[in-house]
Amino acid sequence: MGGDGDGFARCAQGHTHWGRFGASGLLAYHRDAGGEVSVLLQQRAWWGIGGGTWGMFGGALHSHEDPVTGALRETAEECTLDTGHVTVHGVRLEDHGGWGFVSVIGSVPEVVEVRPASRETSKAAWVPLDKVTDKKLFPPFARSWPLLRKGLRRLVLVVDAANVVGARPGARSGGRDGHLGWWRDRAGANARLRDDLAALKEGVSGLPKESFPFDTYFPEIVLVVEGEARRIADGAADEPAAGAGAVNGAVRDVRVVAAPDSGDDKIVELVSEGHDPGVVHLVVTADRELRARCEAAGAHVVGPRWLLGCLPQTSQPG
Repeated sequence: MGGDGDGFARCAQGHTHWGRFGASGLLAYHRDAGGEVSVLLQQRAWWGIGGGTWGMFGGALHSHEDPVTGALRETAEECTLDTGHVTVHGVRLEDHGGWGFVSVIGSVPEVVEVRPASRETSKAAWVPLDKVTDKKLFPPFARSWPLLRKGLRRLVLVVDAANVVGARPGARSGGRDGHLGWWRDRAGANARLRDDLAALKEGVSGLPKESFPFDTYFPEIVLVVEGEARRIADGAADEPAAGAGAVNGAVRDVRVVAAPDSGDDKIVELVSEGHDPGVVHLVVTADRELRARCEAAGAHVVGPRWLLGCLPQTSQPG
């Protein structure tokens, strides 16, 4: 359907692209119980740019749209996939200078029949991962495919609560968690961190490209608490801050796991269980021994400074 983004634009590289305000597309995938992955591809109508080739559904962004909204809208316009069932895991910008294309990667719970829904689509098909390059691919998609296929996993962010709380600015003197010393109110300090972590559902960035190929990830968040802070796992501690998304004493989108004994042992257990190839774990801790144990289990590790830099400045203790 037409919008104010329809039209051609020139980039700094001298190329002409469709989409006055840039464009985005959705690469939807499904991973079955056996670990086999299929991706949803569109065969472009013969009369359009790249006619007859295969790539992701997508198109021009409207001036008021973010890339995720635009990719889901375009996909819903061009095929019968119910985009309400898509869980978005990450986005990647291909910047041409003054014009960009954003790849949006998301999973669906099952493979359903998908049919064309507009004249821009010749066919729609679920294609096994290893068969994608057997298709005649749309050249820009073909260039991006080797990188995109590496990222068809969801990010689970596992936070070592005790370590991060102790690293927050003002944790020992001054500030919201420091005026009495966070150790005097461990449950309260952990509850405030839990509330602040909800903001990360809007996306995290700045991760090493060799392991995390997308610009922004939308993680599942797990906060591991121990000792006196365990009671926040059942909502018994301070109520979440206003606007934090309180649901029955817990914060929506943040899973709080109470370690029965050692928090470190629980974190290693979480990143080790199942070895799901569809998941990449990122542990936040500055503890060297825990880092080594998590990396040995196949997880990636970053320090608290990265995490605290992702939180809105208004949530930082001062």
